[in-house]
Amino acid sequence: MPYATDSVKELSPEECWNYLKSANVARLALSVHGEVDIFPINIYADGKSVLFRTAPGTKLLELTVNNKVALEVDGHSETDAWSVVVKGTAREVQHQSEVDEADASPLQPWVPTLKYRYVKVEPVSMSGRYFERSGEPER
Repeated sequence: MPYATDSVKELSPEECWNYLKSANVARLALSVHGEVDIFPINIYADGKSVLFRTAPGTKLLELTVNNKVALEVDGHSETDAWSVVVKGTAREVQHQSEVDEADASPLQPWVPTLKYRYVKVEPVSMSGRYFERSGEPER
């Protein structure tokens, strides 16, 4: 749906991927049995999928129950801001060739914990917005 203002722009899929590739932190939303969870995660986007690392626990367990997820990534400066939402399916990377490829990616956890499981999110849909930041208009 187009916006009525010139200060908000819908991003193309290519622009969404460019912003995703520039980010390394996202929020992962998932739902199991009617309960919604959201987690901060480190990501690596390659233009086809989004990869993150995790340890055995809540995220991995919930993804085995319901693999439909949403990822949100955003950023801002003094003059602009952007937001990208990816909806897709998540699966644990298990084939050795994919694990080797994931190990070679620049993906690193921020906290010193063992996160040796990789999860790949394959997009079903993606949307993004770019915002020019300015003051609130007159009422």
